[in-house]
Amino acid sequence: MKYNKGASYKLLTHIHSPDFQLHISTPLVFEYESILKREIEHSRHADMDAIVDYLCLIATAHQIFYLWRPVLHDIKDDHVLELAVKAQATIVTWNIKDFKIAKSKFGINVITPKELLNQKGLLS
Repeated sequence: MKYNKGASYKLLTHIHSPDFQLHISTPLVFEYESILKREIEHSRHADMDAIVDYLCLIATAHQIFYLWRPVLHDIKDDHVLELAVKAQATIVTWNIKDFKIAKSKFGINVITPKELLNQKGLLS
């Protein structure tokens, strides 16, 4: 299997850095787990569990309360926006267009992994 080693990969290699603070919620953890396990063989699921466990270990966990949904065009992304509002965090995603309202309505920045790496001086 060939892996893309672009900006997302490079960003993941820096998640342990004190320059980054990850924020998670229960729905986001379940989404990560689902995505990681979706297209891999069952024998590798334990590896994916270890990745999710590590993310949970290093991230700040937040409870979200579903108080003002739906907001986004894709309602499956509302939990990400709600987490960002609760944590006052930047959303880092390749899906910029679906989060346009985040800045205007909630003051939440939405940037791509490549933009974050540029901001941190880590893109070479």
